[in-house]
Amino acid sequence: MNLWNAISLGFKEIWAHKFRSLLTMLGIILGVSSLVAMSAMVTGMERGMKEALVAIGGLEKVRVEPQELPPELRHLRDQAPGVTLNDVYALKASAPLATGISPEMRLMGALVSGNGETFRPFMTAGVWPIALEMSEHVIEHGRMFNEIDDEEARSVCVIGTEVRNEIFGSPEKLGREIIPIGERIEINGQPFTIIGMFQHYESDQEKKARELEAKQGAQEQVQGGPPRSRGWGNRRGGHFIFRLKNSTVFIPLNTMWVKLRSGAPPGGRFGMRSAAAGTRAAQADTTIIPDPRLSSLEVKIASIDVLPQALQQMQNVLLNTHKGIEDFTFRTQEDWAENIQSFIKNARMSGGMIALISLVVGGIGIMNIMLASISERVREIGIRKSIGATDEDIFIQIIIESVVLAILGGLLGLATSFGLIKLIASLAPTDNTPIITLPAMVVAFGFSVAVGIVAGFIPAVKASRLHPIQALRYD
Repeated sequence: MNLWNAISLGFKEIWAHKFRSLLTMLGIILGVSSLVAMSAMVTGMERGMKEALVAIGGLEKVRVEPQELPPELRHLRDQAPGVTLNDVYALKASAPLATGISPEMRLMGALVSGNGETFRPFMTAGVWPIALEMSEHVIEHGRMFNEIDDEEARSVCVIGTEVRNEIFGSPEKLGREIIPIGERIEINGQPFTIIGMFQHYESDQEKKARELEAKQGAQEQVQGGPPRSRGWGNRRGGHFIFRLKNSTVFIPLNTMWVKLRSGAPPGGRFGMRSAAAGTRAAQADTTIIPDPRLSSLEVKIASIDVLPQALQQMQNVLLNTHKGIEDFTFRTQEDWAENIQSFIKNARMSGGMIALISLVVGGIGIMNIMLASISERVREIGIRKSIGATDEDIFIQIIIESVVLAILGGLLGLATSFGLIKLIASLAPTDNTPIITLPAMVVAFGFSVAVGIVAGFIPAVKASRLHPIQALRYD
């Protein structure tokens, strides 16, 4: 018997028992579709996390944050300086592997008001102009404040699109985009002028969906239908990092200290030019503003390849400025990248195991049906052997029928996976759009074929070993 005849007989046998064959393939269909869907969801999460990692500065960024002293050093708590501008100047002078340093002073729970509206952004921070580069921000309208704005503690700010939407109205509601450059807002009661606005940040998937929505809206408007949203709006979806960047207010670091954090009246005598300058001014003035504690420092290193050396260099410098008190810690993006890889690996492994169990169950179903089919076809096998069919012919015939079932189940599973992903996305929408990949489809289909071969092996061996005389006597 040639291969084509064997495949043709396999299809005829499946068609003769359509409902039974469909139930047999159901396990393979569910296993393949769940394996592809799981892979698509994990791939979507992985891409979203990597996009967010790039959006906050990449692997070359290190964050220096204050930390609690260990129990054995608690008696030195009053001497712990925390993270200050002294650390910034010391790192600039003595840590050559640190190519960029951005101090940050956050105002927790800041209330932004204006245009009769109030809003609490995710982040309100006093920074240096270098924060624009360090945090991968892009100014779309207006400008970033400069060193002179910081030196003179000017009441200027740069906002994200989410802040604009909440205070002045979103383009979706107004039908046009508001550019609030020159507008006045208040931050905790202090007046500020908006001099810049960041671009709207979103993932690649969100951008594609927005562009498609805008295109469809334009087509419907041309056809005379009601126009759709233009896609600018107050989009709260997407990865948290993009939402954080859209809901950010940056003001000059000196302004943050003098007008919002120090408790001194606006227009104080001096701000944050340097620790040494502050000390001299304090000696010459009765109003003493202490060197403020920063929320964190963001440090850009020369290359990820020199990360260990850079961390050691920074630790040596900071231990010197802190007089040996280690009240600071380093948080690297590499840790986040490792966590991403670990999470993705665990998600793939756990999801893959569940999908493989479904495939195994489907294989057991194929094996049971093939064994039942052999019991029904004992006389047929006996007749074929009596007219010249060999054990090998019978073995190949049963194996091929089993594989055909698995292949059909695999193909139906691949088709079902697209619908399954859409169903999951509609019932449990996530920040990251699932992405179906060709390798996942090939692996899933390959497993379904392997399951068909394994499941058909025992029934094929049993059928090939039937004695023709006994088979002809079977009733």
